[in-house]
Amino acid sequence: MKVNKNMVSGNSAMLVLKLLSEKDMYGYEMIDALAKRSNNIFELKVGALYPMLHGMVQSGYLESYNQEVNGKLRKYYCITVNGKKYLERMIEEWNAYRNAMNDVLCQTV
Repeated sequence: MKVNKNMVSGNSAMLVLKLLSEKDMYGYEMIDALAKRSNNIFELKVGALYPMLHGMVQSGYLESYNQEVNGKLRKYYCITVNGKKYLERMIEEWNAYRNAMNDVLCQTV
């Protein structure tokens, strides 16, 4: 099923932070994990992911480090304490939004 990109883009940061709250990852690993876990509904593009990651590093929500894996140098990202707090707030906001949407969509007048 194809989903409107506007529905996904506003929540991309929350989804990435959620992945990184589980384990450190590099960019392509995040793209792959998100696609697999969402049955390809959430397909982040490299051109959107890396600027978002850079912004979250600048905001103090993520940190990055380089690690060599199979002879390749990869940049891994990890969530910070501030990133975990931000993720919690985002999830609370999402739950309130989702509940309000369900209230409107599931009730009849």
